[in-house]
Amino acid sequence: MVASAVAGAWVQSQLNARPVLNPEQERVITEQASRDSAYIRQNVNLLASKVGDLQARLITMDGVSKRVADAAGISYTDPEIYASLDHVAVPIMDYITDEQGAAWTAQSLGRELDSLAEQLSEQKDWFAMLDLVLTRREGIEASLPTYTPVNYPYLSSSFGWRRNPVTGRHAMHEGLDFAAPKGALIHAASGGVVTQARYVPGYGKLVEIDHGNGLVTRYAHASSIKIKRGDLVEKGQEIARVGSTGRSTGAHLHFEVRMAGHALDPTLFLAKQEAPNQMMVDATKAVEAIVPQVR
Repeated sequence: MVASAVAGAWVQSQLNARPVLNPEQERVITEQASRDSAYIRQNVNLLASKVGDLQARLITMDGVSKRVADAAGISYTDPEIYASLDHVAVPIMDYITDEQGAAWTAQSLGRELDSLAEQLSEQKDWFAMLDLVLTRREGIEASLPTYTPVNYPYLSSSFGWRRNPVTGRHAMHEGLDFAAPKGALIHAASGGVVTQARYVPGYGKLVEIDHGNGLVTRYAHASSIKIKRGDLVEKGQEIARVGSTGRSTGAHLHFEVRMAGHALDPTLFLAKQEAPNQMMVDATKAVEAIVPQVR
């Protein structure tokens, strides 16, 4: 039994013994390990360089998002979104070392990539918010009554206080009177839903269109009406013909723009056809300032 035990121990020691390498084998293994190490370092450095480039692109995207926000007027209309864009930029990795000056490792690059992935997600959310704001802005601008309702630009009476030609008393004239011949076509100044298409004392045959957000236009003294209540009309669509019905001294179109029941000067919207950029901004801001009160 003792001999068997000794034999078993010898066999086990032979199985666990480390194989002996000759010098040539050791040289080959060492060179292979050196090549593998150099290859890994090269790829880590390359990846670190790409991470630095990605950081620079993120900072560029941040600058673009801020400029778009400024151009869209978000700092004025949506300060909470603009504030979210005002984040601190991440310094660019302009050299391939970490905070302690050591070479970047796969682990440190992994952490950096996780951070960049998070920043990319935030940038995606910021641009989504910008898109939402600009879409809302486009919707508001599209609803503004900017289309001149008749092809006769001469005004027989403007917006403001005047002597009423019927009563002779001074009264507020809450719209524009376009001098146009009887039967001339009347067009919708913007798209919307027809809320009135009937005879109204004083106004005569009247069309009223709701453009949303409390914005309404009225077209009065028509000789005939071409649409009915509940119709959905588009900007520029023919809705009536000029007449002299109601309290009127002659054929003309009385055109009103109202926001939340209050009369606005229609030239605020129509005049921007002559100066589209600034007038569009002014009219849009005027509407946006009132919209929250209406809601």
